[in-house]
Amino acid sequence: MIGIIGSGTMGRGIAISAATGGYDVSLYDIDQQALDAAQQAIEKSVAKGVEKGKIPAEEQPKILARIRTTMSLDDLGAGELIVEAVPESMDLKKKIFGQLSGICSKDAILASNTSSLSITSISAVVDNPGRVVGMHFFNPANIMKLVEVIAGRFTSEETVANVCEIAEKMGKTPARVKDTPGFIVNRVARSFYTESLRILEEGVADEAAIDRVMQAHGFRMGPFTLMDLIGNDVNVEVTRSLYEAYHGEARYRPSHIQEALVDAGMLGKKSGRGFYNYES
Repeated sequence: MIGIIGSGTMGRGIAISAATGGYDVSLYDIDQQALDAAQQAIEKSVAKGVEKGKIPAEEQPKILARIRTTMSLDDLGAGELIVEAVPESMDLKKKIFGQLSGICSKDAILASNTSSLSITSISAVVDNPGRVVGMHFFNPANIMKLVEVIAGRFTSEETVANVCEIAEKMGKTPARVKDTPGFIVNRVARSFYTESLRILEEGVADEAAIDRVMQAHGFRMGPFTLMDLIGNDVNVEVTRSLYEAYHGEARYRPSHIQEALVDAGMLGKKSGRGFYNYES
């Protein structure tokens, strides 16, 4: 069984991926309404996969039957792998991993879906840090193939190998990554967002024009469409994390425009508004 902590966009996608790979899934959240919304979103997403021919129709009920929701963290105690998918807060993640250390078996692998925080730091609260690893999925997690598998300083080779094997069973392509700020993708891709935001701040072009130009040069999505899809709250937190980790390096400086959107609750598609309006 695979346990997943957090029923938001990433947690839902990871749950679908795990269930599609044949694993039983326990999806945990502290809010029953969030779990109900997640259940509906999962059913809709799997149905869409069937419509597009990506999921065989006969697999639809089997996938859904493998996913159950819970508000009890103890229900995750029997999991062979627990994937934490909560907001990018080191304090929150350490709190959760400390709890898991006392609930799960000593052999259970504890993975964080963090996109930029240190796995070594997270593992400090676990009795056996060798079983703590990063398992960074990309949005939408049930569709995107890449998974960064991050080894902290104390992560064992056995843990990394087991997580890579599980990722492959989910139909993913695991990439082994060192525990560095932003890992591979978020460090390399950060300028895609920050430079686009600088252009917007300077009034050179608006969001739609910048997105069109980037798409015309081969990108499937423009930066502002992608930030709205990821969630501006998530995106700006990763930028802040890299900015701090690299001691205020200018290219990682967060944008006041994006920070203002987050403060106003305009998080992107999930809130109905972001750089673009999705309410209609």
